[in-house]
Amino acid sequence: GAAVQRFLGPLLCLWALCLPASSGAAARGLDVASYRERVRAMFYHAYEHYLESAFPYDELRPLTCDGQDTWGSFSLTLIDALDTLLILGNVSEFQRVVSVLQEGVDFDIDVNASVFETNIRVVGGLLSAHLLSRKAGLEVEAGWPCSGPLLRMAEEAARKLLPAFQTPTGMPYGTVNLLHGVNPGETPVTCTAGIGTFIVEFATLSHLTGDPVFEDVARKALKALWKNRSDIGLVGNHIDVITAKWVAQDAGIGAGVDSYFEYLVKGAILLQDKELMSMFLEYNKAIKNYTKFDDWYLWVQMYKGTVSMPVFQSLEAYWPGLQSLIGDVDNAMRTFLNYYTVWKQFGGLPEFYNIPQGYTVDKREGYPLRPELIESAMYLYRATRDPTLLELGRDAVESIEKISKVDCGFATV
Repeated sequence: GAAVQRFLGPLLCLWALCLPASSGAAARGLDVASYRERVRAMFYHAYEHYLESAFPYDELRPLTCDGQDTWGSFSLTLIDALDTLLILGNVSEFQRVVSVLQEGVDFDIDVNASVFETNIRVVGGLLSAHLLSRKAGLEVEAGWPCSGPLLRMAEEAARKLLPAFQTPTGMPYGTVNLLHGVNPGETPVTCTAGIGTFIVEFATLSHLTGDPVFEDVARKALKALWKNRSDIGLVGNHIDVITAKWVAQDAGIGAGVDSYFEYLVKGAILLQDKELMSMFLEYNKAIKNYTKFDDWYLWVQMYKGTVSMPVFQSLEAYWPGLQSLIGDVDNAMRTFLNYYTVWKQFGGLPEFYNIPQGYTVDKREGYPLRPELIESAMYLYRATRDPTLLELGRDAVESIEKISKVDCGFATV
């Protein structure tokens, strides 16, 4: 389902970036062209089974060959696949899917949706496809990029999320009802990532539509997190959006925090915004001071800096890619190679890995096809052209096909 789109996208980009004549790749016996075709075939194996067995549900269930709604009944896998179809050059299928989505997707529904997930998947998926469409050779509206069917859908979805931001702190609730707004009994506790992961999509929307409200609420939420960091410069995992009291005080770069840091950097690059970058660089100093040990990153108590969990979470594997974006390539490669050793140990990344013990954490051994390590390899390859990174791409293709491929798609391990 949608998980497959997320790991195949970076894989496609990694192989698309490699020139067939790449001497480093050739020297290590990597047939780049054949891997590119294998990833293309992997995409269509998942995509065609979704259409056949799961559409119009959000996601394919590959073991039972049926579908289920997971994020709000938006036919989410189709939205997730739009930009991938363009990267693959399949313009005719892209146009067909855009028509299907225009006719079939309704955001005016009585559904409780994750504000964070709806933004990154629905708003983000529609915007990226909208912005890629002319490059892919599509006929676009006269006012493009400030008009177009996918932009209108993205704006409609984002407007449904705005009520969540109406809090005393400007930090959003985690869940919103698309028809009625925030439910009266909704918990005010939201994870840090669920507050700080809007600026890329929302600023893009504001710039394209001319309505500043989206960028304004995203910036206000980012600044509220910044204002509530601890004296040693760290943020915790969950905060009360009404009182700004930290409910979970573990600080790290993984689950519950991860994309806050990612969006400070990507927002700074997208908007050429020095304030966002300076925020991240301050956090980066505190993260190195308190959480970094031997090129691993641990979890610490946000006020004291004492170690609370000596674990690596697979979601943290985005970090080397983020470091490469700010030019910290040497540190990025060292951390990446640590993570890559875990991949090679298991043929995928377990959700939690106990660093001192060098093994998985009980009940967190699964690999739900997360893309973060592959995405980091793609960014680092752009920065270094180091063929070791292509070896991760090769390993990813081989192990995912071996351990995840089933008759109807690819399954969580």
